[in-house]
Order: sequence, then C-alpha cells, then structure tokens
Amino acid sequence: MVKVNLDEIVSRLLDAEEVELEKVSITAEELTFNLRQAEAKLLEKKRIKFEPPIRQYKGKIAEVQLGATKAEGGSRKKVVKLGGQASLYHFEGGRKNKPVVAFDVFDMPMQSFPRVLRDIWSEVWDDPGEWAKKAVKLGTELITIHLISTDPFIKDTPPREAAKTIEEVLQAVDVPLIIGGSGNPQKDPLVFEKVAEAAEGEMLLLASANLDLDHKRIVDAANKYRHNVLSFTSMNITDQQALNKLLRDEGLPKERLVQDPTTGALGYGLDYTYSIIERLKQNALNGDDILQNPIFCGVTNAWAAREAWMDEPAWGPREYRGPLWETITAVTVLNAGADGMMMLHPEAVRATKEIIDSMSGELRAQEIKYENWLSEV
Repeated sequence: MVKVNLDEIVSRLLDAEEVELEKVSITAEELTFNLRQAEAKLLEKKRIKFEPPIRQYKGKIAEVQLGATKAEGGSRKKVVKLGGQASLYHFEGGRKNKPVVAFDVFDMPMQSFPRVLRDIWSEVWDDPGEWAKKAVKLGTELITIHLISTDPFIKDTPPREAAKTIEEVLQAVDVPLIIGGSGNPQKDPLVFEKVAEAAEGEMLLLASANLDLDHKRIVDAANKYRHNVLSFTSMNITDQQALNKLLRDEGLPKERLVQDPTTGALGYGLDYTYSIIERLKQNALNGDDILQNPIFCGVTNAWAAREAWMDEPAWGPREYRGPLWETITAVTVLNAGADGMMMLHPEAVRATKEIIDSMSGELRAQEIKYENWLSEV
C-alpha cells in the first residue's frame, strides 16, 4: 500500500484558487484520507477579520443648535444639537450628534386623542405648561408645542395670546422648544412673528415654513430674533430643494435650517418616507449643499393609522398596538437617517431612546442564549 502525505499536498494547495487533476487513476482495495490537520490549516487560512466598508463622502450635514443657555442669550439649561454627520452609517464613524426625541404638547385639550393617549395626558392638557412639565419628567430632550388653537376654524386664538402661551411654557420647563403652527397659511406667519419676538434669543425651531405661505416673513422673524426654521414639504425632493433654496436666498443661515419631508405612518406611506429621507441624506453627503441640513420627523402621524387606535379585538389590545405602531414608525425613520422625532406615547419614546442609545454605543446589548428558547417553551 502506498501512503500519500495528503496534509502536505493540501497545505501546498491552500493558496491555489482552483485545482484540476488530469490523467489520474487510483486503484486500491482501500483508500483512506485523513484531512483533520489539513482542515484545521485551511480554516486558519480562511479566518479573515471582517471590517465594514468605510466610504468617504464629499458633503457634510450642517449642525443646528436648538435652544440657548443664559450665557448665549437664552434661558435653557441645556441645548440640543442636530446633524453634523459626515457619513451615512454609524459604523463609518462620521456621526457627531445622536438623534433626539421631542414630546408633542398642544395648546388646548385634544379630545380627538385615542383613549390610550387621553388616559396619559388628559389630566394636564388644560395647561400647556403642566403638560410640558409632565413630558420632561417622562424623559425628553425637547418639547414641541403645537399652537393649533390659533387656526381660524378652531379657536382663532390671537398671535399675541399664542406668544403668551410660549412664554409660560418657557418658564415651566428648561428644555429647548419647537413651535408648531396650526397649518393655516394666512395665520401661521403672524403667529410665528409674535412668538419669535416674545422668545427672542431662545433659538426656537419655528415649525414650519412651506411653499404655500409667506415664508419670507418667517425667515425675517427668525433672523431678527435669533431662531431656527423648519422647512416642510410633502414627500417631494424637488420641492425640498426648492424651498430650502428659497429660505437660504431670503437670508436664513444654513446652520439654522432643519428639514421635514413629511412622515407617513406604518402601512400608510412609511416605505415612501424611508426612501425620501434616505435619498435626502445620500444626496446631501454626496455634495448637494442645498440639502445638507438635519431632518426632523413627525412620528406622531402614526396615530392617524386606524390600526393604532381602532377597537378591533382581532388585532390585539389597543393599549399595545398604538405604542408599537408609533415605535415602529420612529425606528424606521431613524434607520433612514432622521435626526429628530416628534412623538406622543411615553412607552414609544422610551423604546425609541433605548434603540438610539444602542445604535450610538451607549447601551450595550445583553447576551442572549438562543438555545434556552427550546427549554422555555
């Protein structure tokens, strides 16, 4: 019997990409191959450390500061900074500021809220200041105060009275504020002017300027009283570029502009939202200067989905469905590249902030032994 040192042969062939034998015949009563040593050497040879691909980008997202401390001319205890990214993905190392969550607060009772939200907020919704205090206690870096009562078709609250509401909220909490209008194109610019004046130097985010209203008045008020402006469009990159350019041409500094491309709810256009946000960030990082601004999303829109609140036993308890619907919507826009999210349910906020901390490396994942699942069933 002829013994062949197969280990030596295999070792010599490890660097070969392909082995082809020609004119070889083997005749034997018994043929044994011992490949253990060769297998070990082969595995060692193929053990390669994975390193994620790191891209280099031409552009960088502008860093926008919300809120101002006393030393900066405001009254906030801390400020929040959005954007500043020089890369698309976390592992590429170009992220400067982690995403943030803002609780939504309204300037009047929200009787239209689903029951699960009424149970949480109804005890404070007669007082925006108290509502904001509770939101801060529940954990948030920002407050969005929506002045919906100013709508002529709701209460038609005068701009001066709306400004007093903002002053009260500023005194009640020490976090930065985002100011939402009613959405009425005639009334909102007037409201933002009065609010901007009353909160001079606080670096509010006026939400929002769009193509259907007098955005120049909003920009002028923001520049005069030192605030930021949210550029709002309806899921259209061309419109976003056009509006951003208009606001910039009207004198708004790049570092005081935030974008909102509109957020669809899970099952109601969320896939399109994801695509728009992703493309905005890709275009910006690839060099489109006019889109190089942070993105803030109205995740609260998730509650407009009937699956989040409708009483349908076959869909499971509403107490869980609503927060889950909001959480999934938040995580989706977060993965697409959102820098901030407006939200409503405390459990959805808690879960989203935990995911943000995990993505940024501040929260380490727990070790999971999957084999235990079999014994726990």
